[in-house]
Amino acid sequence: QVQLVESGGGLVQPGGSLRLSCVVFGSIFSINNMCWYRQAPGRQRELVARITKLGIPDYADSVKGRFTISRDNAKNTVALQMNSLKPEDTAVYYCNADIIPTPYRSQFPAWGEGTQVTVSS
Repeated sequence: QVQLVESGGGLVQPGGSLRLSCVVFGSIFSINNMCWYRQAPGRQRELVARITKLGIPDYADSVKGRFTISRDNAKNTVALQMNSLKPEDTAVYYCNADIIPTPYRSQFPAWGEGTQVTVSS
């Protein structure tokens, strides 16, 4: 069984910063892509940032230059540093990882329960 646990959400003023973290627990052989998604009220869940196993990042246009995704393969963690936050960044942020479990079987996507980020004055 695999579990993703997020932390670091909260309330921040516009222009402020937050750092989200996600730890993957369980019987894991390997983790491929790790991602952060977000879902605002009344909107579809959207991909915010993705990082490959080799550490190559990719970002949604709306967060480029403000957000930075990173991972630690030894600790099975992924982080999202969010700077220059805007009210439109308000959403529930979800951690996602492509897991290859042990004993070995096919890769599957695993999700965290989400952490609320609110940007407001």
